[in-house]
Amino acid sequence: METKRPTVHAAEEILGGYFPVLDHGFVALVDYMGSDEDIERAARVSYGFGTRQVSQTRGLVRYLRRHRHTTPSEMVEFKFHCAMPMFVARQWIRHRTASVNELSARYSLMPLLFYRPDASQFKLQSRSNKQGREGGAPDAVYREAIERWERLRTEAGATYRWLLEEDVAREIARIDLPVSTYTQWYWKIDLHNLLHFLSLRVDPRAQWEIQQFARVIAGMVKRVAPISYEAWVDYDLQSEPVTRVEREILARLVDGDDEAIAARDGARVSAAEMQDAGLSPREIRELVEKLRAPERPDFELDISRMETADEMAAKMYEAVPGSFE
Repeated sequence: METKRPTVHAAEEILGGYFPVLDHGFVALVDYMGSDEDIERAARVSYGFGTRQVSQTRGLVRYLRRHRHTTPSEMVEFKFHCAMPMFVARQWIRHRTASVNELSARYSLMPLLFYRPDASQFKLQSRSNKQGREGGAPDAVYREAIERWERLRTEAGATYRWLLEEDVAREIARIDLPVSTYTQWYWKIDLHNLLHFLSLRVDPRAQWEIQQFARVIAGMVKRVAPISYEAWVDYDLQSEPVTRVEREILARLVDGDDEAIAARDGARVSAAEMQDAGLSPREIRELVEKLRAPERPDFELDISRMETADEMAAKMYEAVPGSFE
């Protein structure tokens, strides 16, 4: 039966398709409700399809995003099926503006799949960021880490299987599985809160692993609501707030009107003058970074990597311990 609900061709093309992430993870767009046009209708509280031109929809959606009028974006919703390592899930769940139903190891058997960073992501602790990593670790350390991880995971998996074979309750059998173990959930969230999630999680300062999931989700948003996606990139992801002091400093350097923006003749503000104005050395570095032209991100989905639900389910099933009924 033909649906009467609004659909988007680019979204329908990937609906129900599974995109691999990391070594054993995935993201699938299970369902969506609404599109850019629904944001416009909610903002105007109007009805009917096809009554506005695309340029008018784009203008309004961009105005709403630019001026932080976010409520209309809550009219668009996404439902995802995701699989990720537990340590990624614990970061992800900090975004409390979604409905989540996670795989429960109390009554389901866990697929014994474990995340293993590849050599390019096996790095040393950052000296400037307590949450980050930097530089490559020695190859010998990586090889030793792989051996230790494999021993630990083999033992954890064997213990899990043994406890199940002994008919120990599943909620007890699962307690020593490592946080590298993959879990799954259904995750439903509106567009406004999803874009906030993406702003934080596609950021290069976020942990690399969760960035990979966020990048795939961003590609899905681009297909469902391309105008909102574009406005998010322009006004949120690639924008930077400018403080009062920063505005004062920039006003010394440039001037403008409706006709043009131009540099003031001979204008220059030294680091010492910026500190006198109230900026710390770190704020000065941040201001310089803000003035650099950003690179436009590319979150386009690679359709050739999309798998069916049956194909992904088969991979998960192969990793589940045998039935112990």
